[in-house]
Amino acid sequence: MVRFFSVLGICLILSLGNFGCAGSSDFRFQNLAKTDMDVVGDVHLNQAVSLLKTLTEKLYLMNARELLKAPKATIDSRIRQIFQCPPLSLSRPPTVSEPQVSEWADMIGLGFDPDYDGDRVRVVMLGLYTMIHESYAGNCELFIMDFLDPQSLYNSARNIEILVWRLSNTRDPAGNLFLETNQCGGPIQNLSFERLFGKLISLQDTMARLEASRNNRMITRTVHQTAGMVFLPVGF
Repeated sequence: MVRFFSVLGICLILSLGNFGCAGSSDFRFQNLAKTDMDVVGDVHLNQAVSLLKTLTEKLYLMNARELLKAPKATIDSRIRQIFQCPPLSLSRPPTVSEPQVSEWADMIGLGFDPDYDGDRVRVVMLGLYTMIHESYAGNCELFIMDFLDPQSLYNSARNIEILVWRLSNTRDPAGNLFLETNQCGGPIQNLSFERLFGKLISLQDTMARLEASRNNRMITRTVHQTAGMVFLPVGF
């Protein structure tokens, strides 16, 4: 609430000036309270969400059984449900299919839990989306008073790498992958997931470098083996 009124006050002050663009059809009052870096951050966040939506659609197409776990659910309805801002939380009274979880890492973890009988695509992508959202300090868009933590952005990129490893290597007791992604067998290789995740990692790393340069902050770089690694902290 304090942030809202602060931004509103800045907008009111700036709007008193003579801004010729204020009459244009694409003018947004909120843009008066944005720096160039805020606009860049918005673009990066929107691109990240767009990639996440594409990944979600592809995961459901490759793992159609997960969608069947929710009566009447469609890919479009699941995408609308997952990608709300701020993100939904699974923190509520537990059910048979979805025990009580609140942290993004717990959400992702459910997708690789042999005892979990709910929609694995939903919990993994909701957890991933929530982590990305938290790396942007919990903002749906950025304004003058918002400052991002470059370490959280950097850590989020490493966490995506860990998730990619788990998707490709973590198997259920029967020896099957919990979620199918890249197809490497047969005459044609499908590596579209790898490319999309690579773009997402690049976006987070680029934003981390921009924020570190903007605020003269250092990033503690992590050299790790993805196998067996726990997720790095991301938050605000």
